[in-house]
Amino acid sequence: MTPHISAKNGDIAECILLPGDPLRAKWIAEVFLTDPVCFNETRGMLGFTGGYKSMSVSVMGTGMGMPSLSIYVHELLEKYGVRSLIRVGSCGAIADGLDLQDVVIVNGASTDSAINRQKFGNISYAPVADFQLLRRAVTLAEERNISHRVGPIMSGDQFYVDDMSYLAKVKTHGVLGVEMEAAALYTLAAQFGAAALGIMTVSDIIGSTRELSAEERETSMRSMCQIALDTLIAD
Repeated sequence: MTPHISAKNGDIAECILLPGDPLRAKWIAEVFLTDPVCFNETRGMLGFTGGYKSMSVSVMGTGMGMPSLSIYVHELLEKYGVRSLIRVGSCGAIADGLDLQDVVIVNGASTDSAINRQKFGNISYAPVADFQLLRRAVTLAEERNISHRVGPIMSGDQFYVDDMSYLAKVKTHGVLGVEMEAAALYTLAAQFGAAALGIMTVSDIIGSTRELSAEERETSMRSMCQIALDTLIAD
């Protein structure tokens, strides 16, 4: 047990999906896993382990933002021996050509967070995805004709931002969209020698009023989770 996760050793699989919302973790467990067992309810951050195509897979919420995710991911890696982690969530698109429900497979993550500055000082560390997970996810998306883009994301510390002008600069440097967790996930995975990937569905178009409905979010979440799960269990 840890201060934030009440699971015993062996309760959590080596492969895990990480949505931000704990209720989304519950939904994933109920929809995709066979015989899911809840291993954590501490602080309402639900986690489950079950079967997926004969393999043991876990899913757990991380909360919103890099400080929250960092707590859970650090403990999963250091105390529970998790080796492969895929964040499944949503992002706001800034790149031209991205549309609602498109899947973004994240190869790297820029950030405005102080977390990495505190860790690396004046070094501009570049958090990147695990190549094997990335390659598997892209292959699966191509085979299933799922509309997707591969590229970098911006992991921001704030959801409500007064001045969004900085997005124009990162857009010109190839950033596809904005979310709040990937940079910390990739950094921690590198620190502990684990494999991490972010797969996200475009839920809204930044600078417009376009966003997914509740029904569209569930439909697109299914496609994204299917890719993520099959990526985790691939040989």
